[in-house]
Parts: sequence; C-alpha cells; structure tokens
Amino acid sequence: MDQQTFTFEGKSAGWYKTGNGKPLLILHGWGSNSAVMTPLAKSLSDIRTCYLVDFPGFGNSPEPFEAWDVDKYTDFTEAFINTVIKEDSIDILVHSYGNRVLLKLLNRSIQDMIDKIIITGGAGLKPKRSGKYYIRKYTAKILKAPFSVLPGNMREKGLEKLRSTKLWKSLGSSDYKQLSGTMRETFVKSVTEYLDDLLPEIEHEALLIWGKTDTATPLDQAFKMEKGLKNGVLVQIENAGHYAFLDQPEQFTSICRAYLEP
Repeated sequence: MDQQTFTFEGKSAGWYKTGNGKPLLILHGWGSNSAVMTPLAKSLSDIRTCYLVDFPGFGNSPEPFEAWDVDKYTDFTEAFINTVIKEDSIDILVHSYGNRVLLKLLNRSIQDMIDKIIITGGAGLKPKRSGKYYIRKYTAKILKAPFSVLPGNMREKGLEKLRSTKLWKSLGSSDYKQLSGTMRETFVKSVTEYLDDLLPEIEHEALLIWGKTDTATPLDQAFKMEKGLKNGVLVQIENAGHYAFLDQPEQFTSICRAYLEP
C-alpha cells in the first residue's frame, strides 16, 4: 500500500488504503502504528475498503506540536473521516488505544455515520490496580510535594530535574519510561482519563474480540466493557494475548468476516 498524507493542524499524517467495498477504518494502539494492522486489513480487503491511519506521534505521523489528550486524537480522527473517507456509513475496528478514540466518537454527532464496530484489547476503562501500583503512585506524590510551594519557574525546573532521576523513572510504566517530551505528556493525559461513563450512552452493536492471555488489557476489562455496553458481545480467543489478530490471525479474521459480511 502506498502512503498518502492527511494534514491536520499544520502537520501531515500518514494513511493507507486497501480493498473494495464499504469503508472500514482501522485504528491502532499506543506504541504501535498502522503497519501492525496491515495484515488484518489485507485479509479483509475483499469485503471492505480498509483505511489505516497513523496517529500523530506514531508510525509515519510526526509528533503533535503540543501534548494531546484523547479528545484531540478524536478531533483528528473525526477530521480524517470527514475529509478522507467522506462516506455516509462506515465500520470501525480498533485495537487498544484506538478504543479510547472510538468511545469518544460514539458520543459525538459523527456516531450517526458509524455502523458496525469491532473492539480488540480495548483500553480506556478503569483497571484493577495492584498494591505495587499504589505504592508507586503515592511515592511519586510524596516526591513532588516539596516543589508545590515554589514559584512557577522554580517549580517547573525542580520537577524537570526530579523527572530525570533514576528513582522517578523507576516509578513509571514501561510505556512511560520509553517516552520523553510531548509524547510523555500525551501518554499521561491519555491513561489518566477513564471512559467507563461513556459506555451506557452507546447504542451501537459492538463485537468484542479478546485474547484470553491478554495482560495489557486483561479479560476483566472485556467483561466490564461487555456489561457496560447495551449491545456488546464478547468472543474470547484461546492462546492469544493483547495482539490477538497477530497471535491467531486466521481465527480472528474469520470472526470479523462473520460479523461484517451481510
């Protein structure tokens, strides 16, 4: 697939298209890109025109000028749908972080354009937390507390120095540790927003496909999502993790085809 570009707020994002039929927008997860979703798109290309886009900061799309939250990525995706796809009805398949954007889209007026949805390893709901998580959380708060009494410039310089220490870096998640600057701030804005309250407002029929051994978004997240949605149905795949469409591609594709085909 040849890369094409879509301009949003002064920066060009890479996108790709393959197949024939009704549009299917495929959104990738955090730390990933459209290339990871390409095999799945090609396997569905005989029944759908698949559109893949790299979120800003991933793949062939440069980082945004400033830190984005989920709403900003949703603005980007809505603009892509209206500017590039330009169809009255589309289906959407999302993985991991892409689900955050989908849940936001389904609570905007553009929801009327969206027909069938497929969610795999979807992120965005409040997870269960271990004791280690809370130890790291409150340790970070204690470390930051002394800087709160300093004037603005001094506070920011102090916090910047704190964030560069080994102790501070040890408190973050693996995703957080790999990031810096704008994308680190973007990550924090994204993962600290929980979208559970949006589920009851969604009327759409939703197919949830989950790998049974998913550790990034465990099965309890899938059960929670299925329960929260009015029309959600969960299918579990054996011997598959967070990337179920790569772990068990034939089974995953068969499930998608059965749902998408008339």
